[in-house]
Amino acid sequence: MNTWNPYVAECPSRRVLDRIADKWSLLILAKLTGGPVRFNELRRTIQGLSQKVLSQGLKNLERDGLVTRTAIATVPVTVEYAITPTGMRLAERAQDLINWATDNMPAIIQAQTTYDNRALGR
Repeated sequence: MNTWNPYVAECPSRRVLDRIADKWSLLILAKLTGGPVRFNELRRTIQGLSQKVLSQGLKNLERDGLVTRTAIATVPVTVEYAITPTGMRLAERAQDLINWATDNMPAIIQAQTTYDNRALGR
């Protein structure tokens, strides 16, 4: 029986939901579905994501068991991140959300324009 209830303020599942509802977490997970990726490659391929935010996001995802971190003994040290089976199940759902967002952008933009025009009295 599932005893976790995200509608209860103290439920730890809320922290996990906060993390996975973050756009950066979803994009990081989606990028990792193709195989292990180095830190700097993630930083380059996810535009607008700062080094600090990427580092913190990866640490949080690692802590939650969604990604693994592997340090490779090179000079300088190379770090790769890979998705775990639990992370992959989430990434599949994240990709559905990403696809939904991109597929529905015309309708969303139209709704925003209509709303904004109405709010401005046009």
